[in-house]
Amino acid sequence: MSHSPALAAPRQAAVLFILFTVLLDMLSFGIIIPVLPKLVEEFFSGDTAQAAVLYGLMGTAWAFMQFFCSPIQGALSDRFGRRPVVLLSNVGLGLDYIVMALAPNVAWLVVGRVISGMASSSFSTASAYIADVTPPEQRAAAFGKIGMVFGLGFILGPALGGWLGAIDPRLPFWGAAALSLLNACYGYFVLPESLRPDKRMPFAWKRANPIGSLVLLRSHHELFGLATVAFLGYLAHAVLPSVSVLYMGYRYGWGPASVGLMMAGVGLAAMIVQGGLIGPITSRFGERRTVLVGLLCGSIGFSVYGLAPEGWIFCLGIPVMAFWGLVGPANQSLMTRRVSSTEQGQLQGAIASINGVTGLIGPTLFTQTFAFFIRSDSTLSPQHSSLSTLGEFPGAPFILASVLLLSAAVIAWRTTKT
Repeated sequence: MSHSPALAAPRQAAVLFILFTVLLDMLSFGIIIPVLPKLVEEFFSGDTAQAAVLYGLMGTAWAFMQFFCSPIQGALSDRFGRRPVVLLSNVGLGLDYIVMALAPNVAWLVVGRVISGMASSSFSTASAYIADVTPPEQRAAAFGKIGMVFGLGFILGPALGGWLGAIDPRLPFWGAAALSLLNACYGYFVLPESLRPDKRMPFAWKRANPIGSLVLLRSHHELFGLATVAFLGYLAHAVLPSVSVLYMGYRYGWGPASVGLMMAGVGLAAMIVQGGLIGPITSRFGERRTVLVGLLCGSIGFSVYGLAPEGWIFCLGIPVMAFWGLVGPANQSLMTRRVSSTEQGQLQGAIASINGVTGLIGPTLFTQTFAFFIRSDSTLSPQHSSLSTLGEFPGAPFILASVLLLSAAVIAWRTTKT
């Protein structure tokens, strides 16, 4: 046992390296959130409804490329190692953000989002990296640190993007490009490889298939029910990146700076719940009650978002919505109890595939809903916030998300009551 301290230092250093990599990735991702929908809107001369439709299609294209390419990139990392996949991903993202910063029309933006979906592999590869360098009994804590870094990046990224976007709508894309290329340079000089050559596997299209892992979810009745809960939760979550920016601009008249600060508040609240409260709450109330309470909080939060006539009332829903963050870890823990130790990796792949499927459906579903419920009142001011006009209901996408979470709560209650 005398060699264990010597081994601990490289492991800790490698975890710090990959956490910094994830932080820079999340910053570059979050920095464009407040401005990309508004940039699309500019190309449509301020027509929010048309911009919402195209933005939803762009989100669907991005998710499809993620769904199709992520398993392939995972298999490539098993064959060639994690380090080259992370580096190529960051270089690709950096160049892609430059293309989007220079985009002269909407078609360029669409191409940029497709390339971004292909290149954004480092999130999943980071998890594989952590699994490589961390003992099994310490992996939960390490994955928790990734969640904390995600939250920190989501706080700083949109806030920085909103500030830069207030100066110039294209400036955040240059910032995102700089962060991604900086991350690639950092990884090239500092990030060690985590997968030893003797642990690598030959590339096989069967292992890179995004559909195969979903078969596991039908092997157990309760597992299928919990997977349905995860599906509805991921689908409801798609409303936030799809229509939030357009909704807040249309209904409350918020600009990029206000949107960025609001998103920073959302990230901070989520980081507090996911980083500090999940463990104590799950230990005290159990995973089943934690899932049910989290789903109900999410449903209430979405209702507040959709019904709030003023921006300050919208903000009151943020702390309530934050407790929705309890659901994912608790539900995933329940799912792991329904499969054997040899199927845990396949289960995680299936969960990722569920998320990918909802990424294909959600953006179009919610942006089309938003566009439908605001088209009926084209004569009113964009900042009009009354719900009294017949047919106009800009908060409809959030109410739809609320209904999805209520349905998930019913399924979770029935699935886990035994």
